[in-house]
Amino acid sequence: MTLIGGQLERYSRNVLIEEIGVKGQKKLLKGSVLVIGVGGLGSPAALYLAAAGVGTIGLVDSQTVDLTNLQRQIIHSTRDLGSPKTESGRNSVLALNPELDVKTFKFEVTAANILDLIKDFDFIIDGTDNFAAKFLINDACVIAQKPFCHAGVIRFQGQITSYLPGQGPCVRCLLTEPPPVDSLPTCGQSGILGAIAGVVGSLEALEAIKFLTGAGSLLTGQLLTYDGLTMDFRKVKYRHRPDCPVCGDNPTIVAPLGIKKVS
Repeated sequence: MTLIGGQLERYSRNVLIEEIGVKGQKKLLKGSVLVIGVGGLGSPAALYLAAAGVGTIGLVDSQTVDLTNLQRQIIHSTRDLGSPKTESGRNSVLALNPELDVKTFKFEVTAANILDLIKDFDFIIDGTDNFAAKFLINDACVIAQKPFCHAGVIRFQGQITSYLPGQGPCVRCLLTEPPPVDSLPTCGQSGILGAIAGVVGSLEALEAIKFLTGAGSLLTGQLLTYDGLTMDFRKVKYRHRPDCPVCGDNPTIVAPLGIKKVS
């Protein structure tokens, strides 16, 4: 594979980076990333993946664009109100980089469809906004041995970590079970500053780009937290738990949504 047409010019600032170069850019163009949730996190992630030249980008979302989204979901605009987020996202990605293959999935991710959904992608980005979806993505990616990036944001705070199969702990090693429903405030209740989602979503794109190119190291076994009020970044290390129900020595979760293994 060679860089053709205007690709060398388009991606020249990537190619100039020693850790990427032409070889890394070719890897990006051959790579595929699935973005689950085309919202506050998924918007900047998808746009920066497109700008970097990731050849195949999948966008998953069941919702339509509403006015409250526009404060942070920068992949959508006022003219997209009422449109499916997947359609709006696809249009924005292709407007930025028309040579990409953008696959859209306008449905809710469930235990029944997630394994089939993720199987053809190299890396998964969690752009969802609720714990049930985040644990579903974690479990499915561990079971399918798919690398993924987990993130969450609220108010001025954000956090992010990544999972690499066989190389570190998963989200359940950090938090065994999702918090009870309604036990924690949502962004719809406490708010979220759009720029915070932009910072963390961009970091998710960076994790995917590093994975595809082999540059640097990912946040495996490390939870990176960000406080936008104080501009503090902090890394907290966490370890693989042998008793983790999904990636442990004797897993009890062997299918999405915690179906128990029959002994």
